[in-house]
Amino acid sequence: MTEDLNFVQKARREKLDALVAAGVAPFAYSYDRTHQAADAVASLPEGADEGGTVRVAGRLVAWRGHGKTAFAHLADASGRIQLYFRRDELGEDIFAQLALYDIGDVVGVAGPLMRTRTGEVTIRVSEVVLLAKSLRPLPYGKEEVVDGVTVRHSGFADSEQRYRQRYADLAVHPEVRALFVARSRLITAIRGFLDGRGFLEVETPVLQPQYGGATARPFATHHNALDMPLFLRIADELYLKRLIVGGFDRVYEIGHDFRNEGIDRTHNPEFTMLEFYQAYADYTDMMTVVEALLVHAADAVRAVSGIGEKVPVLRPPFPRIEWAPALSAAIGQDVMAIEDEALRRLVSAQGIDKVNTMSRPKLLDELFGALVESRIVEPTFVVDYPVELSPLAKPKRGNTALTERFELFARGRELVNAFSELNDPIDQRQRFEAQARLRAAGDDEASGVDEDYLRAMEYGMPPMGGVGIGIDRLFMYLTDTANIRDAILFPTLRPE
Repeated sequence: MTEDLNFVQKARREKLDALVAAGVAPFAYSYDRTHQAADAVASLPEGADEGGTVRVAGRLVAWRGHGKTAFAHLADASGRIQLYFRRDELGEDIFAQLALYDIGDVVGVAGPLMRTRTGEVTIRVSEVVLLAKSLRPLPYGKEEVVDGVTVRHSGFADSEQRYRQRYADLAVHPEVRALFVARSRLITAIRGFLDGRGFLEVETPVLQPQYGGATARPFATHHNALDMPLFLRIADELYLKRLIVGGFDRVYEIGHDFRNEGIDRTHNPEFTMLEFYQAYADYTDMMTVVEALLVHAADAVRAVSGIGEKVPVLRPPFPRIEWAPALSAAIGQDVMAIEDEALRRLVSAQGIDKVNTMSRPKLLDELFGALVESRIVEPTFVVDYPVELSPLAKPKRGNTALTERFELFARGRELVNAFSELNDPIDQRQRFEAQARLRAAGDDEASGVDEDYLRAMEYGMPPMGGVGIGIDRLFMYLTDTANIRDAILFPTLRPE
């Protein structure tokens, strides 16, 4: 194995061997901290030159030796603090061992606080303990101050390596850590909002015998003991609505869904969805809930230091446009009256491939995405979709060719999808069967007939409004993040 190591890695292994030979345990069990770095800095009163003793632990991120003294910076999850080492303070042997330390080593230090002549809060180290030897150098980039602002350049030669080695990306880029702190705050805020409105958080199956709730190609697997095929869920919807039948009036789930589809700047095969359902509500009620939820979520992300300035200010009510009139205006004719072949030509003219294999619903969806969805900038509700695009939504009152459905778009991306949920089991069976015919004709994104879900509906399903929100895309919108890989800790990638 050692012959595969580069020069720097070999040098670090040699330092490791020297430390072990000197009786130093290079990989500790624990360290008793009293402060994080930022707390230690804040604990020295303004104007004071000296303070009490602190114990901090973290990674060495800078080092400057000056003969009998040395300065370093230690970084932890909270920030940085400067360290000051003196040979007279530590003794000859311990001070000599510092030459065997490297940038990236995890250490624990103790000592009194002091303020240097430049005003920087510093620990005058009286004790240093190696907690974990870094055997591989982290890709620290160069830093420079431009117009008073510290600019940090990435140390990754290949940006894709940031996603493959997210642990290293997080270790060297505090701004990336801040981004994922903001994502956590977003999800916490969503939970608090829904809990406060009487919704119950539940968990539904990820492995399902019959996938449904969306139009997408699933991941298929096989259960050996039961000798049966199973699918990773493409949506949470059908199980959550079963719970409404069972007597829970308001339910939600935040979990991972899986779709066996392409990967691009806005799609990852594994993604996080929020779905929630409210009995006795319709899609107009859910628009109001969505507006309030997004404002609450945006406020939570805005409060995260280093992230908040990117977050747009949301001002309900959001504009509303109708699906068919918007697309008809874009193509200059009534989209609902266009024959299939003419529709194919229109879609093909947008540079979209494989139109000959697409079903009519897929063609309509592609055309809307190219001519309307992609041009929506500010948060906007698109309402009243054609029935063939919405197999789980109730017909629109007064026009059964349409459904009571809305999607929220912003910056050309879908953020929210919602319905007045279909609760007529006879109508639902007909729509399932229509989807099954599309599937038999070659549309591998169409669903089949879920007999158990139909049975649940036949017991009596209350009217309800339902909402699905893509957490990844919502987070991308709120933080002005262009690529979904930057919004997911460990995105799906090709093998190296």
